[in-house]
Parts: sequence; structure tokens; C-alpha cells
Amino acid sequence: MSSVRLLRTFIAVASEGSFAAAAQRVALTQAAVGQQMRALEGELKRPLFERDGKTVQLNQAGRELLPQARQMVELYSQMQTGGLAGGAMAGTLHLGAVVSALRPLLLSTLALKRRYPALDLHVGAAKSGDLVARVAAGELDAAIAVHHPGEERTRSDLVWTLLYTEPMVLLAHRKMAGDDVRSLVQSQPFIRFDRSEHTGQLVDRTLRRLRATPQEFLELNAIETMVELVRAGLGVALLPQLRASRWGSDPKLRLLPIDAAEEARQVMLVQPRTSAKASLIGAVAEAFARHVK
Repeated sequence: MSSVRLLRTFIAVASEGSFAAAAQRVALTQAAVGQQMRALEGELKRPLFERDGKTVQLNQAGRELLPQARQMVELYSQMQTGGLAGGAMAGTLHLGAVVSALRPLLLSTLALKRRYPALDLHVGAAKSGDLVARVAAGELDAAIAVHHPGEERTRSDLVWTLLYTEPMVLLAHRKMAGDDVRSLVQSQPFIRFDRSEHTGQLVDRTLRRLRATPQEFLELNAIETMVELVRAGLGVALLPQLRASRWGSDPKLRLLPIDAAEEARQVMLVQPRTSAKASLIGAVAEAFARHVK
């Protein structure tokens, strides 16, 4: 289908930012790419690009077309592979995850790939806000992200599905005396999670409930790095207890639950409200659930 070929080239141009780079990706000449894009703009009766020398950027119409183009190309791919024996799954998925969920997501996709070789799965890691934005823009088909309260109201085009929760805990070195969370937070150097991130805002809300004023020491956005600093006896940290963590059995750590933490970190699957890949995303979600038990 010629229209599908044009859409594939359009997606390549949108990703690469130039006709020359897109040409290498789709195995065409630069002139052929330019000709196809002019043909697509003619069919749709509107310009799709802002051209600046050798580079091109999508204009508003192009940005609106991009997720629809990806959906149509994927639907056509599914039509082509629909006759696979045994109803085997096939298609391409671009997935993202926060770092703490990356390992089980990789294990899940590798297990699916072994069962269904026609699946083409791509996985990357990023911050939650970036992941959600990329799903909304159609750059990712789905992502595993930390949910921010009220986010579903501002992102009505997305669907959020709860995968698991992670309660807030205080991590301290085993040699630090005392069992009162508020006292430890106020008496020890405090290693804080990045306040610009959802998890950092959850830490702030927990501190307010504790009515604790911490001794500010360091601010990071890498949980495992923070844990290593606590293990070295350099301070304490309020963190969500990662689903796969073994902090409670670490001989150098003390893990104290926080009664004042009325809310836990919610790790959710976020995906477009309508997607041609919903069944594939569902299969990944089921496999992921098996690997985080």
C-alpha cells in the first residue's frame, strides 16, 4: 500500500529530523524521501513540516498526524502478520520504565520474545515525567511510571493501570541508635530525593505529616545511589521501599516503617486510551506482573 509507505517514511523523517537521515533509515535516496513527503502533503492537503536548510521539523499538523501515522502503520503490520500459525503475537512495541522497574520489564520482554519471535520489543529508561510525555506524544507505546496524584485529569488521553505500590520507609545505618523516625530525620544528615520528581514530592508530603525538619545534606534522583550513601553511614533517607529491594535483610541497613505515610508510591502502566497495540501491551503487562511478585 503506497499510503503506508508514505507514512513509514514520514515517521522516519519525524524521528531523524532530516530527509537525508530518514533516507538511510528507510533505504531510499534523499530525493525519493522528499518526493514522498511532498506527495503525502498533497494527499492530506496541508503542509506537515517546517523546513530550515537541511533540517526539517514537524509543524502543528505534522505533530497531530504522527501518533495517527504510527497507529496506522502498526495496524497494517498486524494485518500482514495476522495469519501466523497458532495465533502467535507479532508487532513492534516501544516501551519505557523508571529505573526501579527496568529489570522486571526487561525480563518480561525477553521472555515474550523467546515465546513469540515475531515480536519486536524496544525498552528504555527515563524519569516518569519524560515517560508520560513520550507516551502522550506517541513516541512510546506504553511506559511503567510513577503516578502523580491528579495526573489522569490533565492527561485524559491516557489510561493509568496500577501495577503495585511501594510504602514509604526510613533507611538508616544499622549503627544509628533510636527507633523514632522523626528524631532520626531531624538528628542525622538527610539525603533527599530530587524535589522536582514525583517521588521527591511524596517525600515532602511525608515530611510534613511527620512534622519533621530535616538536616539538609544532599539531593539526588538515584535511589540506589542514596541507599549506598546510607549504607556508608553518611545519613538517612526517606524512600519508597522498592518492590524488588532486599533492604530489610541488608546487614548494614535499618528499615523503619512510617506510620504517618498515608500514601505510598504508585507504580502504574500508562498507555494511550485508544491504541492498535492494546493486546500486545496487555501481554507485556501480564508478563511484568509475574516478574515483580
